[in-house]
Parts: sequence; structure tokens; C-alpha cells
Amino acid sequence: MTRETNPQAAEDDGVPEGIDLFLPPFYDIFWSAVCFAVLFWIFWKYVLPKMKTALDARSEGIEQKLEQAERERNEAHVLLEQYREQLAEARSDAAQIRAEAQAERQSIVTEARTEAQEAASAVAERAEVQLSAEADRVRNVLARDVGRLATDLAEKIVGETLDEQKVSATVDRFIADLESVAAEEQETR
Repeated sequence: MTRETNPQAAEDDGVPEGIDLFLPPFYDIFWSAVCFAVLFWIFWKYVLPKMKTALDARSEGIEQKLEQAERERNEAHVLLEQYREQLAEARSDAAQIRAEAQAERQSIVTEARTEAQEAASAVAERAEVQLSAEADRVRNVLARDVGRLATDLAEKIVGETLDEQKVSATVDRFIADLESVAAEEQETR
């Protein structure tokens, strides 16, 4: 027969049963209380102050770091404001520089246009003068050649040599008459 099947046998061995299973013997409670008290006193006397000091130091460190973080946050905020102000000033300066550059560009374009117009006018005037001189030169050459040809022709027809001055005056007058007729025709158009 085993212990489980015979309760009487268990009581005889000194093994607790029922509620006695959960209650330790008195000497265990006493020595446990003494050990607990000694350990508690050691903990209270030596460990707890050091832990408190360490926790206080850590708490103070955390507070200092929080204060430093707050200072740095304030400095960062001030720097951000300064950066924004500088950015606004830079944008304003850039806009002003852009406006000045556009005004300068417009001035340069206007000046260049004026210079180009003046140069074109000067070139046109020179060309007109050259054309006029060339026209005069061609007119003189034509008058001389026409006079010479007319004189040659007249001498061949008449069979005699003609007076150069009279022939020249006659040719000049003839050419002048032609030019006046051409000018009148241009005016009528």
C-alpha cells in the first residue's frame, strides 16, 4: 500500500497534510525573517543610499541634458529666424540685382540700337555720297564721250574739223536739257 492510498501512513511519517502543506514550520519563518531583516538592513544602509545617489546623479544629468536641449532648441530657433531673415534679405537682394540687370540690359540694348542706327545712317550717308560722286563721275564721262562721239559724227557728216569749245558748250547744254527733262518727269510721277 502506498502513501497516497493510505492517509494514516502519511501522518505517521511526520509529513504534513492538508493546510499544513502550505504553512512552513516556525523555525523556517523565524530564520527567513531574520535573513530578510539583515538583508533589508544591509540594503537600506549600504545599497539604497548608493542607488539613491546614482539615481539623483542620473536625474540631475537628465535635467541638465534637458536644460541643454532646451537651450540648444532656443539657439536653433534663433538661428532659424536669422537664417530666414538672411534668406529674405538674399531674395530681396537677388530681386534688386535682377531688376538692376534688366534695367542695365535694357539700357545696353537701347544704346546699342542707337549706335547701330547711327552707324547705319553714317553708312547710308557715305554710300549716298559715294553714289552721288560716282553718278557725277559717270555723268562727266558720258558727257565727254557723247560730246566726242557727237563731234566725230558731226565732223564726218560735215567733212570739216569743228571748234572744240563750241561743240563742248553745245553738248553740255544738250545734256543739261536732258537732265532737266528727266527731273521734270520724276517730279510728275
